[in-house]
Amino acid sequence: MDISTIFGPIIQQLWWLFALVIVISILKTPLLKGYLGELTVRLSARLLLDKDLYRAIHNVTLNTTDGTTQIDHIFVSRFGIFVVETKNYSGWIFGGKDQATWTQKHFKSTHRFQNPLRQNYKHVKTLESLLNVPPEKIFSVIVFVGGSTFKTPMPDNVTFAGAYIKYIKSKTQKIFTDSDVEKIYAAICGKRITPSFTTNRDHVSNIKQRLEKTNSDKCPKCNSEMALRTAKSGEKVGSKFWGCTQFPKCRGIRSFTQ
Repeated sequence: MDISTIFGPIIQQLWWLFALVIVISILKTPLLKGYLGELTVRLSARLLLDKDLYRAIHNVTLNTTDGTTQIDHIFVSRFGIFVVETKNYSGWIFGGKDQATWTQKHFKSTHRFQNPLRQNYKHVKTLESLLNVPPEKIFSVIVFVGGSTFKTPMPDNVTFAGAYIKYIKSKTQKIFTDSDVEKIYAAICGKRITPSFTTNRDHVSNIKQRLEKTNSDKCPKCNSEMALRTAKSGEKVGSKFWGCTQFPKCRGIRSFTQ
């Protein structure tokens, strides 16, 4: 008996199901989720911000005194310079403006990460120094993508997905001339390191080396030394974190900050 005559028609009818399973698997990968999140931010800006009023620069890597810093999005306008940091998290998010770390709860897992406002502070200070612009003319904006939910009150400049546009548009006082905008835009473009795979790789390597040299914090549970590790499973697979060197006896962790 020719088995193909039996299963052939079934396979032909169900090929779309196999394809759907493959597509869903790909969509669940952290890398693609991050890409889609960044795409959401860019698309929102393209559709909702007047390109004649807001000059956009994405994926900006700049030299700093201790290496490099990488800024997700910068929007230069008459109403100020907006420095946008994106965070790809799902689950519940707990945090406050003055807290050093925030908390993500996803099902039964709990993850602490650096307050993104503090992380973005370095980006703001870098631009402040580069452009010789006073801090009150630069605005820090945090955008969460990935289906997260805030469970504590957040500042106005901490938003979900495309909602960050509302915060940017809330700034209506003109503090730069059109000539200023063009000069600032040109200065940032002139100082940025050309975006490439090599640029990203070198930036990540620089961060790792800097943290390994300066990190002196101990394990929050047993006070032992911490080691830089990579998550191999779960929601944060592929991401870096500090793990206790006494693992598995001790499971203390700290977030990997940039």
